[in-house]
Amino acid sequence: MGKLDGKVALVTGSGRGIGRAIAEKLASEGARLVINDLDAEPAHETVEALRKMGAQAVACVGNVTAPDFGEQLVNTAMETYKGIDIIVNNAGYTWDDVIQKMSDEQWYAILDCHMTAPFRILRAAYPHIKALHQADVAQGREVYRKIVNISSTSALNGNAGQMNYSSAKAGVIGMTRALAREWGRFNVNVNCVAFGLIHTRMTVSTEAAETVQIEGRDIRVGLNADFFKAHAQRNPLGRGGSPEEAAGGVYLFCSPESNYITGQTIAVAGSLQ
Repeated sequence: MGKLDGKVALVTGSGRGIGRAIAEKLASEGARLVINDLDAEPAHETVEALRKMGAQAVACVGNVTAPDFGEQLVNTAMETYKGIDIIVNNAGYTWDDVIQKMSDEQWYAILDCHMTAPFRILRAAYPHIKALHQADVAQGREVYRKIVNISSTSALNGNAGQMNYSSAKAGVIGMTRALAREWGRFNVNVNCVAFGLIHTRMTVSTEAAETVQIEGRDIRVGLNADFFKAHAQRNPLGRGGSPEEAAGGVYLFCSPESNYITGQTIAVAGSLQ
């Protein structure tokens, strides 16, 4: 028996990296998953991996920034599982530059991915969340649903070269607080996890970094080797985190133990803020 047995969880950007680790963690506790990725191959690979674990999973391939993606994701959950219990807005990437070199395209691309996409997904989920809650009340059930938005320590502290990303992730915190007030009446806990340095393909050393293609753009990823040294020196735990550790922070807000926690942001960063 898992703590999430039978729950339906939608996780964006879950074909690889942190998103896949989140999906695997939720599945290990009994959740049924809707897996999303921009690319079909990693999405279906994750679905197959979850099914081998004994979990139920279905893919919803698509770009979270597409105007109709919110409806597509929500409809996949409702048509497949007839319910929604957990939404994790995880999909994202960075496209860095200092402000004087940052284009409007860079600015809006990051805001669209990290703020507009979650807004549309949550807006599309609203009528179903409301109807499911009303059905629970009519049948005398007390059910709590969970929204977990992903922010960053860049939102909490700022980060040079990330005006777009820091601003978008700060907006996610505001979105979380506002929705917590709106959806509390439906027994929905809305919380936020701010990641620090988590080791993924996006945060490898620039010596080994390559470009990744996102929305038809070749985006260079990676961090300077000096950053890793400085981070290890100032981080109380002396290291970055793993995708599995990041997933653990998200799981805290998906578990029944968070039923009286809402509108909060925790940093999963191994550091003091």
